[in-house]
Amino acid sequence: MKYLHEYRDAAVADKYLAELKHVVTRPWTIMEVCGGQTHSLVKNGILSLLPDKINMVHGPGCPVCVTPLHLIDKAVYLAEEKNVILCSYGDMVRVPGSKKSLLEAKAAGADVRILYSPLEAVKLAKENPDKEVVFFAVGFETTAPANALSVLHACREAVMNYSILTSHVLVPPAIEAIVNDKANVVQGFLAAGHVCTIMGMDEYYPIVEKYKLPIVVTGFEPVDLLQGILMVVKQLERGEYKLENQYSRVVRPEGNPEARQVIEDIFEIADREWRGIGNIPLSGYEVNNNYAAYDANRKFAIDLTKAGESKECIAGEILRGIKKPGQCPQFGKKCTPLNPLGAPMVSSEGACAAYYHFSKMEELV
Repeated sequence: MKYLHEYRDAAVADKYLAELKHVVTRPWTIMEVCGGQTHSLVKNGILSLLPDKINMVHGPGCPVCVTPLHLIDKAVYLAEEKNVILCSYGDMVRVPGSKKSLLEAKAAGADVRILYSPLEAVKLAKENPDKEVVFFAVGFETTAPANALSVLHACREAVMNYSILTSHVLVPPAIEAIVNDKANVVQGFLAAGHVCTIMGMDEYYPIVEKYKLPIVVTGFEPVDLLQGILMVVKQLERGEYKLENQYSRVVRPEGNPEARQVIEDIFEIADREWRGIGNIPLSGYEVNNNYAAYDANRKFAIDLTKAGESKECIAGEILRGIKKPGQCPQFGKKCTPLNPLGAPMVSSEGACAAYYHFSKMEELV
């Protein structure tokens, strides 16, 4: 196939569905790691078309969803108490902190701005030399190059009133954490194609070998996902475990060397707390010492008391693939996109939001 619309072709999708029904002989649980893949599966009705023996569960691949509560509280604190211009992507501003969201802080008078690029925040800092500008740098490896470039650009332009509040998380350590979880039910993974576009595939080979499970790097269109699921199921049925690349039209084994280099120049790997999951060793990026002047955590010496998560929200179990959104007692009741208890109901990549907007009631569990 050559064109994007071909990856939405119903005839091709039917072909893969027919092959899946022919191949699968026993129940298998597969996790798609990325929230973008979750939304595509739900929006396109793929979950309801799959054979009953294939159980898709949804992983922690939504960076907004796994941004810990205390970092949102820090962002709110910076906007309200330090009087900075706090910049963020749109879906981040509605995620609830322990007391309020950035959107609520904005409504109360804080200078919170929604931007499409961190480079816009650098420009904003140049235009407002008497104000500190902080960009809430949230994302997986996919958005790390752009956030790193913003620091590099600010440094080259000698823009010293710019910094980033970093909440970058890494996919491979999250997969290992899920596999090592005592409640784990996942037998194979669809890896996030856009992450591998940046980072390549090398980090996944040790996971495949260590845990003896298949991983297929997969795209986001309906045909991509069906083919990826079929590739995983074929391995499981044969008792194989390999790393395969369904998304070969985009992902090169080595990734993007230039993007990886700028990440290495600005960031260092560190332990990271994941909302609803807990601390995962060496699973995130922090600004390294060479660029400490652009690290909002160090620049403002923020030290806030960590608040506990809502006891009514089961986001952690959903993000670990243990439960699905419809199994939450508050789903669609006390927890809605207008009144979210947790981040997965807010984010454009959150599983709860996908189910709320696109699923029929009989498909929720």
